Amino acid sequence: MPPFCDYEYDVCCIDTEQVRTGLACAYLLRSGERYAFVDCGTSLSVPGLLDVLAHKGIAPEQVAYVMPTHVHLDHAGGAGALMRALPKAQLIAHPRAARHLIDPSKLIEGAAAVYGAQNLTRMYGAILPVPESRVQVADDGFTLDFAGRELVFYDAPGHARHHYVIWDAASRGIFSGDVFGISYREFDGPEGPYLFPTTTPVQFEPEAWLATLDRLLALDPAWVYLTHFGRLGEVPRLARELKRGLVAYQRIARRHADAPDRHARIRAELTEHALHELAALDCPLSVAQAQRLLEFDMELNTQGLEVWLDRDSKTKKKGAPA
Repeated sequence: MPPFCDYEYDVCCIDTEQVRTGLACAYLLRSGERYAFVDCGTSLSVPGLLDVLAHKGIAPEQVAYVMPTHVHLDHAGGAGALMRALPKAQLIAHPRAARHLIDPSKLIEGAAAVYGAQNLTRMYGAILPVPESRVQVADDGFTLDFAGRELVFYDAPGHARHHYVIWDAASRGIFSGDVFGISYREFDGPEGPYLFPTTTPVQFEPEAWLATLDRLLALDPAWVYLTHFGRLGEVPRLARELKRGLVAYQRIARRHADAPDRHARIRAELTEHALHELAALDCPLSVAQAQRLLEFDMELNTQGLEVWLDRDSKTKKKGAPA
């Protein structure tokens, strides 16, 4: 059974054990005798989620909803497998995500292009479809009555256009997927947590992301529930740090936009930037330990920033006078 942590307000954080402990999680919410998952990890994570249900004495039939914040595979890759194990559950999907969960062929094709077909299966397992009859679309502002617990879904572009967040009035918390960035608990030091953006390919849009953060801050949240990793408070401070990170990332990417070794330069400076910030926070890890934890994210962030640079360059060329 994977590690899990019970917070107040009937929220349970379950490690999906992707790659390592402490990298990604799903949340199990309770309202009365009904339950709901927010994010679900990969197909390889599903047995662990079901083990936690069994440990808590929860029947699969009691799970009413599965709510992937967006369709990146670390959040929704296991949705099809989990839905097969939960006979009464409905899946709540962003309008742009629903078609990919019903027919994941394009998700599989895109991920295979990034990771390779063999690595894709090894990392994420089988990516199974969800029957269309069991998918409910959540437009911006959609309010779900979850057995008397009100959950409000907000469109949250910036990290991805198929991303929503969930406002839970009971906890005054936001289930944020990747919109509030990444913060691994191993980095926590006396100065608090370290938070950094995740610019995974291919839909990084910094202006939209900043607007999303401002909209969510207007809710006056007490908590954010990150998929990577766990619950954090002091939300306004976190948002300020994330905004600074988004500005820094754009500056770093543009500085090396025309370099022949662009990828290597961007990745190196992103890593250097993170290590400098961790040192300022008195992070308890050594430089080598921090680099190992950052390696995968820095690579994905570099890839996403390069896609953004190329898209931005094409947009500027189209807008140039003839």
